[in-house]
Amino acid sequence: MSELVPGGNLPLPGGALTVRVPGPFDVSALITDDGGTVRDDADFVFYNQPSAPGARLAGDTLTVDPRALRHGATRVTVVVSPTEPGTPLSGLPSPALQVTDSRGRPLARFSPPRPGREAVLLLAEIYRRGEGWKLRALGQGYADGLAGLARDFGVEVADDGPATAAPAPVAGPGPAGRAHPAGPGPGPDPDGFLGLVNSARSRAGSPPVTLDARLVSAARAHAAAMAAGGSPGVESRDGVSVYQRVLAAGYPYLAVGEHLVSGPRTPAEFVSYCLRNEPPRRTLYDPAFTHAGLAHADAGPSGGTYWTALWASPLTPDGLDRAAAEVVGLTNRERTRAGLPPLSRDPLLAAAAQAHSADMVARDFYSHTAPDGSRPWDRAAAAGSARRTIGENIACGRRSPAEVVRGWMNSPGHRANILEPDFTHIGVGFAGGGRAGTYWTQLFGA
Repeated sequence: MSELVPGGNLPLPGGALTVRVPGPFDVSALITDDGGTVRDDADFVFYNQPSAPGARLAGDTLTVDPRALRHGATRVTVVVSPTEPGTPLSGLPSPALQVTDSRGRPLARFSPPRPGREAVLLLAEIYRRGEGWKLRALGQGYADGLAGLARDFGVEVADDGPATAAPAPVAGPGPAGRAHPAGPGPGPDPDGFLGLVNSARSRAGSPPVTLDARLVSAARAHAAAMAAGGSPGVESRDGVSVYQRVLAAGYPYLAVGEHLVSGPRTPAEFVSYCLRNEPPRRTLYDPAFTHAGLAHADAGPSGGTYWTALWASPLTPDGLDRAAAEVVGLTNRERTRAGLPPLSRDPLLAAAAQAHSADMVARDFYSHTAPDGSRPWDRAAAAGSARRTIGENIACGRRSPAEVVRGWMNSPGHRANILEPDFTHIGVGFAGGGRAGTYWTQLFGA
């Protein structure tokens, strides 16, 4: 393993690698081309937008597959900032970056000098050199925080916080559409997969799931795409995410989970793998899921077997309303803690929020500004709202109301919207699909 110093670089082996920064830090990544700027907001990977083609963030660990980055991308810059808003980097331990290859073997470690006045730190970059890729240690900081980052990389900081048109911020895809609570009958149980899963769920106190033919179809398509590309991932080489395949198969969902792995040879080995590891085990046990689907595909004599397991519960009007109510309840709990009055649910703001969430899925974008140029206050007015002050929060990739509200409260801009004293009403939207799987919108009004 190489110990890097600022400016030091290291050739990287082929395949995916993981970058981990343990400690009280938020990890994020910027995907850029040779010009050094992001193409759009989708090139900024962080806790509220945890995935992009070739990059996925899970907690303190970023997984990067250079071969799967979007067309034209030549650099991934790894960024850290304090997890607790307002905490100076100088008051924390120096972050230690750890890089491993696809087999978990250590490649490099880098710990920069202790930061001074910096609020955001660029730790390292993964960059293309000729036909190969290299890792370079940086340690460059910004005393002016995200403003400096935005200036140099072309990030719209407004999309990480509030957007106001008298004051405001933004997020989300269109109407929920019609619910499909039952859907096609269950498909065949491949080699006893369902029995293995439900036995494990029963021991954990979770209700059983049933196989759904639509989820099996989506799993089959994604496993085949991963095998063709030679790499497991949420988004396969053809640019289609596993979540998009679920919607294309006719299963709109309220909750979704996935296992995307290579190696196991049978469903029994696959389930055994899930039960041995904490994150997969948590998904397999999740009581929110009611349906499942499993498929695998072989990549040839020496290419291994690629597995896709999907877990979901269907989108229904009642379920969507319960999720929205839970987001409102958790939001009002934070306002009560801050000594502020609760927000009232507003059906017009909810319609605008829901439309934006669905639009982000349908048109494959993540931004406060829609492709047609509309902003939060435009969408509120289009829904019939006469409120003079509009604000909006957006998030993607969050799997539950509790997780999305917690993420917003950990972001200064979103937190400011939630705790804005002038806001009196709120609407919440949710849609599943797209590249990130889930898209949430909070629309505030006064």
